[in-house]
Amino acid sequence: MDDVIGRIDRALTATAAVVGGIGAARLAAPSPCPGWDVRDELNHLVGGMLIFAAELTGTAAGADHEADWLGGDPHAAFGRAAGLDRAAWRRPDALQGTVRLGFGEVPAPMAALIHLTEVLVHGVDLAVATGQDALADDAACAHLLTVMQGMDFGAFRRPGMFGPERTAPAGAPAHRRLLAFLGRDLAR
Repeated sequence: MDDVIGRIDRALTATAAVVGGIGAARLAAPSPCPGWDVRDELNHLVGGMLIFAAELTGTAAGADHEADWLGGDPHAAFGRAAGLDRAAWRRPDALQGTVRLGFGEVPAPMAALIHLTEVLVHGVDLAVATGQDALADDAACAHLLTVMQGMDFGAFRRPGMFGPERTAPAGAPAHRRLLAFLGRDLAR
């Protein structure tokens, strides 16, 4: 867990590259996350980053998770959220105490792992949905997949979180294996 902050930072950087490549015409493309298009998923990600940053810094996020966080400029909204998120996680006490999430309080190191999962997985979803697979950080995805496979992951397989594991094609890159493990339908 001692390197989770660095992994969050790396996931934010990789996701920023993906978001930078999303043109307005691609915002309506379907996402591997069931029921969402690219704009929905990006909005969810930005809202989550702002809510985590607010929780870590003891401030108000200003809206609930599914509010419209993107407004008219999704790129600027992501950049602002990523900056606040990085700063919040880099605070010296970021991994101390507990963090209040939608389902309850968790120890800060577990909250960091959950947040890493959110940023990395949604970033990969966006990369796949917009034809930017080459920007997926396969080393980070392989690491997260190994961590998840070593956990009792069944509790997270429920509506609104993750679906049943799917089979990734033989030889699939790590980012596609990760998404298959999390139940994403990559056949769309």
